[in-house]
Amino acid sequence: MTPATSGFDGRTYLVTGGGSGIGRAIALALGAAGAHVVVAGRTPDRLAETVRLLEADGAQALAVPTDVRDPAAVDALVTRSVERFGALDGLVNNAAGNFVASGIDLSPNGWRAVVDIVLNGSFHCTRAVARRLREQGTPGSILSVIATYAWHGHPGTVHSAAAKAGVLAMTRTLAVELAPLGIRLNCLAPGPTETEGAGAALWATPQARQEVLDSVPAGRFAAPREIADAALFLLGEGASYLTGECLTVDGGQWLGKQVYGRSATATA
Repeated sequence: MTPATSGFDGRTYLVTGGGSGIGRAIALALGAAGAHVVVAGRTPDRLAETVRLLEADGAQALAVPTDVRDPAAVDALVTRSVERFGALDGLVNNAAGNFVASGIDLSPNGWRAVVDIVLNGSFHCTRAVARRLREQGTPGSILSVIATYAWHGHPGTVHSAAAKAGVLAMTRTLAVELAPLGIRLNCLAPGPTETEGAGAALWATPQARQEVLDSVPAGRFAAPREIADAALFLLGEGASYLTGECLTVDGGQWLGKQVYGRSATATA
């Protein structure tokens, strides 16, 4: 068994935003590695489909429709998870909301909606799971999915960039606070990934899609499983001494944002 998939057998992980895209891919990868998986989100039908796929692969799974913006609902989610599987071992904060809008025209409700899901929701889930781990007296791993524009910014994403930057700061702060309890916290920053959610929101036309693709030095979008493999590394025993970090998996996109020197890029 490789380090990236070791240590998951019989453990229980909670994945928010687990009904589609990267969240579903991470849930399926955890299940394939032997973990019990709880998926949470706001769309019951999508969650049920993820559970069906997990169970078809031999994993034990539970779907709990949850609005992560509601602390009481998150507490109930943790309680349901423990009632079903006896304990929790980790969390993936993947629930998110996003749309492209210029900051000057962004409505207060648009700002609030994204920040509430991404930043507040990640805090509510992290707090609830960390409290459960402390109560159990067991170590654990918490992973938050963010984006590289959390530190370099990007036009049209001020709400999401600010929220994800907050999640990164939260992760690094709590990594120090919770280390004595054996709880590790890290972030994962995927690049453009072939998922239905991100595609519809961020590259809705063929031209927009090509512009995004042209920004990736690797010349392609990520497959969801590639992001899930990185997530399993960060959650697993192979990263047992790694906390407070952010792993970027974007085909070099954020490094390749040069204005000059494009002719110096190697071509086949």
